[in-house]
This record gives sequence, structure tokens and C-alpha cells, in this order.
Amino acid sequence: MRPKILARRPRIFGSFLSRSNLTKLSLAVLIWTLLEAHVIYYRIARADREARAHAVLHEPIRVFIASLHWNNEKILRNGWNKGVVDLVNTLGHDNVFVSVYESGSWDKSKDALRELDQELGRIGVGRKIVLEETTHADLIKGPPEKEGWIEVSEGAMALRRIPYLSKLRNISLQPLLELAANGTSFHYVLFLGDVFFTVGFCSLSKRVVISNTLQVEDIITLLKTNNGHYAAACSLDFSKPPLFYDTFALRDVHGHEHVTQTWPYFRASKSRSAILHGKPVPVSSCWNGIGRFPS
Repeated sequence: MRPKILARRPRIFGSFLSRSNLTKLSLAVLIWTLLEAHVIYYRIARADREARAHAVLHEPIRVFIASLHWNNEKILRNGWNKGVVDLVNTLGHDNVFVSVYESGSWDKSKDALRELDQELGRIGVGRKIVLEETTHADLIKGPPEKEGWIEVSEGAMALRRIPYLSKLRNISLQPLLELAANGTSFHYVLFLGDVFFTVGFCSLSKRVVISNTLQVEDIITLLKTNNGHYAAACSLDFSKPPLFYDTFALRDVHGHEHVTQTWPYFRASKSRSAILHGKPVPVSSCWNGIGRFPS
């Protein structure tokens, strides 16, 4: 019988995996991470400063503002109404039309929107604010229509979310067509979600992009992004920081869904790299908090 030969780990691996080298490797990774974090912070801070410097309106911009609301009294009264008024004052009341559609809220959203209507009227802004009594529940209880419904089980029909919301958004955009028929045009359509925002700055560019800031506060530069050379530009809605909120429509530059709701967010390296360099993030689709579209 031959003697059993024990397998031995090559000495080079034993040396490399020694406690001393592992400690050095861990320390090197930590130092590299800290340095990279500081570099990224510097890039984003520089991008913010540059955006602030360029977020100035040198000529009038005509904007059609549209929005949907449902049970949003707290958001409306805690900042949304004021944000709209501040934005109108910044753009100039002659350059703005505000269209809001509220759909069957059971809180006091209607009262809050009546207050907004009065304030916009006081400063002389063109507007149409529709307060609807019919709720989503009412529609579900009623007979299904030909379009926008789907059979979920034998004999049971359900109202599809996207066609339903699309219908409401089209109602909010109806005044845009009416104004166009009368010769009134706009440079941009700005669709505001039910999110807090302030009239501030941001840096967006490319075809379809989202901002990489943690607050929805970038309206002015959002409107001026890259002279409109893209199909849409969106903010990024951080409802529960550091998690971004609306994952339904967001796709990276290659059309992939998000990887995580925190960093690194995207599968595509091009989208991730833009964040690391404090630049606009190219994506293939978005609908996150605030959307800006060429009119």
C-alpha cells in the first residue's frame, strides 16, 4: 500500500491569506472607499454650483403646468400650493397656465385646491382646476367599459391602473388643446406629481434623463435642460430617503429595470457612472415626481 500523501496549500496562498495581509487589504479597501466617496462628493457639489450659476431665466419661458391629485390635502397645504405659486411668480404669470384635476378625494383636498385657485386668481394666472366627485371606487362599482378593463377571473373585471391614470392625465391636458386652438402655445409641459418641491436648481441633459439629487427642487434647470434635446426629463422622487420611490416606469439607458432602490440603482454602467460624476443620468423612460416634455 502506498503511503497517503496529504494535499498541501501552496505557500504563496498561505502567505497572501495571512492575518497581516488581510488586515492591510481591508485597510486599503477602506482608504480607497473613503477617497472615492470624497471625490464623488466633490463632483456632485461642483455640479450643484454650476447648476446654480446657470439656473437663471434670461428670456421668458412659457409653461403649461398639469397635475393630478387624490387625497393630498397634507401635501397641498404643507408646500405644494406654495411651490406652484412661487414657480408661477418666477416664470411670470403671463407665461403660465395651471391645469389641475382632482378625482374624488375624501379628505379636504378640494378645499386646499380652492385656496390655490383663489391665490392664482389673485395674481392673474390662467388656470383650470377641476374638482371631481366621482371616485375610483365609484368606477369600480359601475359597469365595466369597453376599454381600460381586464378580466381577472371568470366573470370578474378589474379597472386597469395605467389606462385609468392616462385618462385622468389626458383630462388635465385638455386645456392645452383648447388654448392651442385659440393660438396660445407653450414651450414646455411640466407635469407635477403629488410631491414637495421648491423652485431651485438641477442639472439634467441628454434625451431622457433623471436628476440625481435627493430632493425634487430642480424646476428651473429642469425646464432649461440641454435646450430641450431629449424626449423627457424627470426628477427623482425620494419618498422615503434613501429609497427612491417610483420604480414602475423608470428604466436605465439600456431599458433595464432598477437593480436596487438605493445605490447602485441601475444595471447599466453608463447610468451609474453619470451619478458618480455628478452628471445627468441618461435613462430610457421615467415618470418620477416631476416630468418635463417639449410642447
